[in-house]
Amino acid sequence: MNTPCVLVVEDDAAIRRGLADALRFAGFDVLQAANGRDGLAQALRATYDLLLLDLILPGPSGFDILQAVHEARPTLPVIILTARGEEADRVRGLRLGADDYVVKPFSVRELLARVEAVLRRSPARPHHVEKIPLPQGVADLARREARFPDGQRSELSEREVELLRYLAANPGRAISRDEILQRVWRLDPKRIETRTIDMHIAHLREKLRDDPDAPQVLLTVRGKGYMVAAPTTDSPRPNAD
Repeated sequence: MNTPCVLVVEDDAAIRRGLADALRFAGFDVLQAANGRDGLAQALRATYDLLLLDLILPGPSGFDILQAVHEARPTLPVIILTARGEEADRVRGLRLGADDYVVKPFSVRELLARVEAVLRRSPARPHHVEKIPLPQGVADLARREARFPDGQRSELSEREVELLRYLAANPGRAISRDEILQRVWRLDPKRIETRTIDMHIAHLREKLRDDPDAPQVLLTVRGKGYMVAAPTTDSPRPNAD
């Protein structure tokens, strides 16, 4: 299973190191930024699962970073760090899209509990998926291939595997083209033509033998995006090998 990664943006070196050490000890990977400029750059471009964000920073403020992240990566979870008694900052942060907050000084146990809780309920933290059952066969993401009862196989590209895994890891939820570009491929949908997602879906349906006129695996949800219809499983169907 992939190790979750937390981006810590905090200008106080002692606090930042303490946060990083506690998160690593709890099993997380950690990225760090010591000011608003580096924090903003990493927040928009790096690959991570949760942002732990101080509000008072040199350069762009935590509010600036929070607003930019909310616009570019709307499903990415954020926990803000605030000073005791700064209720107005907490309220403003939550209204700008933060998922939770931790008041300084805080205990490591409280911090880790809030991080884990936010990740559990966040759609941006998908479960790891290795196999997807098909009407006739199985998509084996670990092996990057689709296998069928007639012995035929279709090779899946890395990007196709990433797309399938993200869709399958969010069962029952239609995923927008913008979210796919932001969360799966780390691209800005304002600069990329979102129709490229439709092209990848069309190619995937062909490889999965999913009838484009009546798809049973990759469904189009009008006005919302795409979703995987079949339930995920860790075991292939007996006739798929």
